[in-house]
Amino acid sequence: MSTIFDSHCHPQMAQYDKDREEVIKRALEEGISMICVGTDLETSRQAIELAQKYEGMWATVGLHPNDNLNEKFESEKYKELLQQEKVVAFGEIGLDYYRTEKPEDQKFQKERFIQQLELAKELKKTLILHCRDGKSGSTGPAYKDMIEILSQGYAANGGVMHSFTGTIKEVRQFLDLGLHIGLNGIITFARQYDEIVKEVSLERILLETDSPYLTPEPYRGKRNESAYVIEVAKKLAELKNEPYEKVIEQTTKNCRKLFNLL
Repeated sequence: MSTIFDSHCHPQMAQYDKDREEVIKRALEEGISMICVGTDLETSRQAIELAQKYEGMWATVGLHPNDNLNEKFESEKYKELLQQEKVVAFGEIGLDYYRTEKPEDQKFQKERFIQQLELAKELKKTLILHCRDGKSGSTGPAYKDMIEILSQGYAANGGVMHSFTGTIKEVRQFLDLGLHIGLNGIITFARQYDEIVKEVSLERILLETDSPYLTPEPYRGKRNESAYVIEVAKKLAELKNEPYEKVIEQTTKNCRKLFNLL
């Protein structure tokens, strides 16, 4: 069994064009398995190619809420990809009002999100969810809208709220829906989420990097990579006051169960 899982990374992205193989092998040699997450048709195809090339890597297929805001959701094309070997989830999909501020674009996001959820429901796929509120404050309508949508029976096959940055009230609502919470490098440098981390039981947490983004301490300022997920695990152990080994064991168990990798 792998010692640790990076449940959300993007090694197919252009930031790794010069050293992709080295980055992936560095993680695998550390005993780190990876879920390579798609954000549109092309990056989803690339994720599948990588997953099928490397033992210890799996792929997801999805259309990120900020990608191609004029692009309709091509259900049949995504359906075909979702049924490929080593594809373990639908995502990342969701709502993002931080970078998408126009009401008409937010409306389009919601409509497209529901279309994606309908397909996920049809195929009984686990969800990888992206949600980010607007710039007006730490809370806002994106999380509210997502909770309302998911509450209509769309979370039945489980999923993970990736890179959660909402409130304790909101995290409780996602947990009530049966979802897991993805934690990454943010918890190593942003203290405002300490109470949320303590609120969520270890049995409902997944470790992630979101690499090449959100690099944890002590590597901030550098490009992120899956090998750095160890720093997230260390910080989680500190905040939870739990042994590092227990954090690794439980989060790996959570990831394997959620994505049916048992």
